[in-house]
Amino acid sequence: MAETIVTFNNKQYHLACRNGEEERLRNLAAFVDAKADQLKSQMGAITDSRLMLMTAILLADELDDVKHGSLELDSPAVFEKTLEQAVKKVETLARTLEGV
Repeated sequence: MAETIVTFNNKQYHLACRNGEEERLRNLAAFVDAKADQLKSQMGAITDSRLMLMTAILLADELDDVKHGSLELDSPAVFEKTLEQAVKKVETLARTLEGV
């Protein structure tokens, strides 16, 4: 089993992976970190756990759209619109969670 270091929200994490998968894991983590940065730029300061949850929901929303054929990832305009919609959904969820 191999191990690599990834960065999320300016913090480093040691993660295990299969031998030879280190670069892929770093690339995936960088993708997730970039999504989190997009959320932070739109929402401002938020806690790490809330940022992680919101990033996961954003990625799940995009994956769902791709699975159902309603999103083509190679279109920047479609991606930006989808991101805006996902952020609105996540903000609504976050407000709901804060009220719990």
